[in-house]
Amino acid sequence: MNAVAAALTAELGAALEARPSARVHGGCINESYRWEGAAGPLFVKVAEAGRLGMLQAEADGLRELQRVAAVRTPRVLAVGSAGEKAYLALEWIELRSSSSSADALLGLQLARQHRAYASAFGWHRDNTIGSSTQPNTWCEDWVEFFRERRLRHQLELARRSGRDAAGRLQRRGAELLERMGAFFGRHAPLASLLHGDLWSGNRAADAQAAPVVFDPAVYYGDREADIAMTRLFGAFSPDFYAAYQAEWPLDAEAPRRVELYNLYHVLNHLNLFGGAYLTQARGMIDRLLVELGH
Repeated sequence: MNAVAAALTAELGAALEARPSARVHGGCINESYRWEGAAGPLFVKVAEAGRLGMLQAEADGLRELQRVAAVRTPRVLAVGSAGEKAYLALEWIELRSSSSSADALLGLQLARQHRAYASAFGWHRDNTIGSSTQPNTWCEDWVEFFRERRLRHQLELARRSGRDAAGRLQRRGAELLERMGAFFGRHAPLASLLHGDLWSGNRAADAQAAPVVFDPAVYYGDREADIAMTRLFGAFSPDFYAAYQAEWPLDAEAPRRVELYNLYHVLNHLNLFGGAYLTQARGMIDRLLVELGH
């Protein structure tokens, strides 16, 4: 830790304590700390040096969101490596639980963020979702992008890791990939700037009760994917959805695609954690295929 403190002191031009003052709970991939310094506290993620690219991609994602200036995110202060450790230093924000009013403002601001567009789907670099690779090679067709860069990629990770020893997930998953275009009909989404990992644990409120989002997995895609994930691990308050709809209503067929979009995240959790996520992923694929008559 001394090497990280020395590197941050040199980069930021303000002395830091030799070691962090407290560990911050919440993440399961990297260690996170409150680190005291002459210019005030910092939020610092620390990982093995081999994960520097993951932290650099997160920093780039935060900068992409900040460029749009719709929803508050922590400012990136430094990212780099020192000795055997990689680090990402962010501004320290005193966070509190989100409220209904903060969720309502988040709905409005997220709709405005989603109006930042690219000319294709993807991003200028690959990044990670948790610790899983997230390929973002540009693609002009959204259905192809989501099929190949999201669902097929996660199914391939599951195959390689042996998460699906019986092979049923792969067989049924392949059927879904072949037929999933039927869920889109004439839906032709714009390539909106997405947070990419917008579940309840990645949003909070600051000391002024304004919304804050963090830990992004940024790319440009269908805005419905962000909204779908807000429903996956405990939905946001009704005020969030009402405010989003008032600012920019979703397509009438959006509810049909919620489970398809959330399958990506459940497959990712299967690859990260195993366990009951296999049963959940199989059930989701089966329900989606039944809806398509298979």
